[in-house]
Amino acid sequence: MQIEKEKVVSVTYNLSVDGFDGESVEQVDKERPLTFLYGVGNMLEKFEENLNGYKPGDNFEFMIKSEDAYGQASEEAVVDLPINIFEIEGKIDWDLLKVGNYIPMQDQQGNKLDGIVLEVGEEQVKMDFNHPLAGDDLYFKGEVVDVREATDEEKNQGHASTSQQQN
Repeated sequence: MQIEKEKVVSVTYNLSVDGFDGESVEQVDKERPLTFLYGVGNMLEKFEENLNGYKPGDNFEFMIKSEDAYGQASEEAVVDLPINIFEIEGKIDWDLLKVGNYIPMQDQQGNKLDGIVLEVGEEQVKMDFNHPLAGDDLYFKGEVVDVREATDEEKNQGHASTSQQQN
């Protein structure tokens, strides 16, 4: 069975940002493959396009330009926030507010965002909400482990069910 719309796909891969043989920034192996419902918009569009038509056992190698992945880093995504928004029951968790920590947050519309703490001042915290791979070209090298029919439930939910995954 080959990869096409509304198939459940499992892949392993090595992701690097400095060429196919560069330092790995993420590895997914056969013990815990990436499993997703193909063609419903849950993955990067170019990631799916590059996998179209592959079958289990096929190896792949492709690059996605930064503008087709997470875009360029934007200065507008670096913001100063009042320190009091980090208060919980009137106290600031100083272990949380350390430079380099990722903090899950929400914008005013309720969208989830991950920000990294850049600076902590007396009144403000400088946070960077750019995706960690913004500005990077992505180099994927991997293997298609499995392709199967999606269940009606998976199609309705718009994602692969963990109880249906096969290894």
